[in-house]
Amino acid sequence: MIERMNLSRRLALTLLALLVLGTGLAEEDIEREGYFEVRSASTELINGVLTLDARLQLVLSSEALAALESGVTLTIEMQVQVIRVKKYLVDSVDAELAIRYELEYRPLSQRYIVRNLNSGNQDTFATLYSALNSLGRVQGLPVIDDALLLPDRPYRLRLRAMLNTQQYPATLRLLFFWRGQWQLQSEWFEWSLEH
Repeated sequence: MIERMNLSRRLALTLLALLVLGTGLAEEDIEREGYFEVRSASTELINGVLTLDARLQLVLSSEALAALESGVTLTIEMQVQVIRVKKYLVDSVDAELAIRYELEYRPLSQRYIVRNLNSGNQDTFATLYSALNSLGRVQGLPVIDDALLLPDRPYRLRLRAMLNTQQYPATLRLLFFWRGQWQLQSEWFEWSLEH
């Protein structure tokens, strides 16, 4: 019984995605390419913890927007890496952090929900613009305890944002792989760490 419900749920999600993707093909004149971009990022040491402030531009493609408005929850992930710079060897990634957010549209209330999957915090917004704008403003995000960094060693940090499609069934992920409008990922934004 449970397997049948899971199978029917997967089929319903697959059909929904195919409908959303199919309608996007017919409306080529209003196609919008999405992009994610890290505009700025910096770190500050507060009470022994390195915190991140960043500004990102998050623009959804027509297909991702249509899926969101059809009830598909999108997962936006920000990845941070702390890299130790070495003189004669390959640099090493000493710490990694992934912050995941769910973006959901509720047509009944006409509200956009942004849920931080790491902390469980949730906010609601009246417009998609305000929801994406909020996601693009990172302030005081704890990254790493300064005691974990080697003193007098150079470090650099890097940040990127991406639309994560790993939570969808394998058939949808394969379809998304071939659809360029679902490959929303910023370039790495790098800066040196002063500690």
